[in-house]
Amino acid sequence: SPRPQSQRAAALGVLFALIMLLIIYSSGNGSEVFPYSRLRGRARRPPDLKKWGVKSGYLPVCGNKTLTARCHQCVIVTSSSHLLGTHLGTVIDGAECTIRMNDAPTTGYSADVGNKTSFRVVAHSSLYRVLKRPQEFVNKTPETIFIFWGPPTKMQKSLLKIIQRVCASFPNMTAYVVSPGRMKQFDDLFRGETGKDREKSRSWLSTGWFTMVIAVELCDAIHVYGMVPPSYCGRHPPPRRLPYHYYEPKGPDECTTYIHNERSRRGNHHRFITEKRVFASWATLYNITFSHPTWT
Repeated sequence: SPRPQSQRAAALGVLFALIMLLIIYSSGNGSEVFPYSRLRGRARRPPDLKKWGVKSGYLPVCGNKTLTARCHQCVIVTSSSHLLGTHLGTVIDGAECTIRMNDAPTTGYSADVGNKTSFRVVAHSSLYRVLKRPQEFVNKTPETIFIFWGPPTKMQKSLLKIIQRVCASFPNMTAYVVSPGRMKQFDDLFRGETGKDREKSRSWLSTGWFTMVIAVELCDAIHVYGMVPPSYCGRHPPPRRLPYHYYEPKGPDECTTYIHNERSRRGNHHRFITEKRVFASWATLYNITFSHPTWT
């Protein structure tokens, strides 16, 4: 009869509307995997990273020297395309200690990013790209101290042997790996600062996370070049498109990469925007400043 059909149609209409509302609500809620403002509502201070003790956290690969380096003033040179055209090379090379990440080269880019490399923090996933180019990363700046990080099982099974073989070919090379105990501390720090368990939230810590913490341990003051603030990619109108890495002009867009990693729930992803929020909360505590762009 017509009446039951109209009732069914009305019921289906209500169901469809509810489904659409649920989709809209879920997509709005899913814009940020880590609702950071709610996580830090409780009164707490982060652990004093300067008391972690670098000697026990970083194990020597070449020789038996413990990591005792200390710098009053450090710069972190990111791999961001924001550095292109800045002509910061001379300023960066004038810093007491300069920290770089992974396989970010200086050859061909020194006018903007400088050449000096006191420390290079390298992820297990970038290890091959760094060590297969010794003329760029080992011989060019023999004073560089390498700090390699990665899952302890991967590092101990195969990657450690690769580092040792390269060290044997370059006797002046200085390299350390992050100890298993320190890797756990990095995970605990992420949980304490975000309220999220790294593994359960399917998150990978970025090399930027390791680099910032290592810099806090080693340096009295830190100036970061090229890192965008946490709100940058959410601006309206959206910022101009820039390659994620300054040395990969045809690589993915920076903000597209950040937003995709922050929102994704399938697979494992870096939570770049969340990490930047944590860095912002550390700025005063650990004497960290940011420029190109400047954070407010």
